[in-house]
Amino acid sequence: MSTAPVTVVTGANSGIGRATALHLAESGHTVYATVRSVSRAGKLLEGAESLGVGVELIELDIAVDNSVRDGFVEIYERAGRIDHLVNNAGVGGNGVVEETTPARFAEVFNVDLCGAVRCSQAVLPGMRARGSGTIVNVTSVVGRFGAIAQAPYVAAKWALEGASEQMAIELAQFGIRVAIIEPGITKSSIFGKNLDLPDTSGAYALTYEKMLQMYIAGRTHATDAIEVARVVRHAIESDDPTLRYPVSWGSEAIISGRQKMSDADWVALGRTESIHDYITAFSDVFDLDIGT
Repeated sequence: MSTAPVTVVTGANSGIGRATALHLAESGHTVYATVRSVSRAGKLLEGAESLGVGVELIELDIAVDNSVRDGFVEIYERAGRIDHLVNNAGVGGNGVVEETTPARFAEVFNVDLCGAVRCSQAVLPGMRARGSGTIVNVTSVVGRFGAIAQAPYVAAKWALEGASEQMAIELAQFGIRVAIIEPGITKSSIFGKNLDLPDTSGAYALTYEKMLQMYIAGRTHATDAIEVARVVRHAIESDDPTLRYPVSWGSEAIISGRQKMSDADWVALGRTESIHDYITAFSDVFDLDIGT
């Protein structure tokens, strides 16, 4: 059996997942890349070929219990063990709380939180038995602050942050490392997939305008997904690990800025009466230009 670390990366078809799968494979990991459809993994396979590395494809849907179970059974049959798991797969979700249905919240939670839980539960018995392993959970900067008009996404990522902290303290006794990766704005297909604007009442037009302003700035400043991939590798391989790793445009500035703010100042951001006032206030608080 190969001595190379066996690493599973979920959601490896695009963006952060694809960059991470390829970077780890290039770094000597045996990578099992999960995708919802093998037929759509062409760019991942092309990337692997151009780097002269191999990536093992596993078709599974992290939102479905049986699919996760069957997919990880296949990985264990082929690899014999799993050393590291990168829970990257996820979906976005726009909407203010008033206009987002409970069903939509549940849909996003089922992927962004429960998907990571399903995959973690599939690998933890083996990791505990060996007394080693790493669970890397890719959350988001919005797991640390309330991104306007992205209520289901924010709620799910906050929940994953909480579950990750829980796992870290529960699994330390077994020699299992947990790492939380908190990307800011990263080049990803999520921009094209996450354009829903459920402005059903018309009351939140300015709120959605503020959200879109952040998207516009994000498309301008977004950093390459390889930056996140390198941080994932560091989190797995470092001799001096930490629990959280902010990365990509805006992450550190937003997290540190929110920590320094009072709750009253945070609420005041919501009272800005024009997009110009919001851009100015956001820049003052976070030292980030979203006025592009």
